[in-house]
Amino acid sequence: MADKKKKRTRDQYQLPSHVEKARQATATVDAFKPRPRIPQRRMIFGVFGVFLLAVGVALSFWLPPRSLVQDLRSQGVTVAATVTGVDNKPKYVKVRFVQGPESGTEVKLTDYVGMYPDAHTGDSMLVTYDPEDPSRILAQSWVADPPANLPAYGTSAIALLLLAGVVAVVFRRRWILRTWPQQPSEPARSETPGSKSVRLDKF
Repeated sequence: MADKKKKRTRDQYQLPSHVEKARQATATVDAFKPRPRIPQRRMIFGVFGVFLLAVGVALSFWLPPRSLVQDLRSQGVTVAATVTGVDNKPKYVKVRFVQGPESGTEVKLTDYVGMYPDAHTGDSMLVTYDPEDPSRILAQSWVADPPANLPAYGTSAIALLLLAGVVAVVFRRRWILRTWPQQPSEPARSETPGSKSVRLDKF
């Protein structure tokens, strides 16, 4: 009786034959899965080229405004000025110096990544300009605390996403080539010129 109980217990934990066959069939199918499409090198180089372009655009947004602010902080002259003109088409803010050696001179404020301070004609403001080139001029508040450079942030984020995409595609390509070293051989076909291709595999 004890032997029968042990056998019955083992049978309870054994999988039915059809389930085992199904698992074996699944394993066989998995072993012969077709290789996924390999990312082409030209696509990788193309995305990498777009990444380099995004980096160049980001640097064009980062470097000139930063250089201007640093120059004005180190050698700029801060004076009082009066706003003499504001226009949006084209967009500009024109001021007249009321202090210093350039008193009475009118200049347009330098844009900061296409942005200008919110000003109206007749307003007074402090401005900081380059004594060697008065056309390089910003509102003193922007020299002390520049506004957020949103275009530079945006293009930098795009560049990082493109770089992450390039890295991911390269790793996927390497994984596919390691997992599927080569494509399964295709059925042989006759290659005689002028004749129809005939399959030689047997049904």
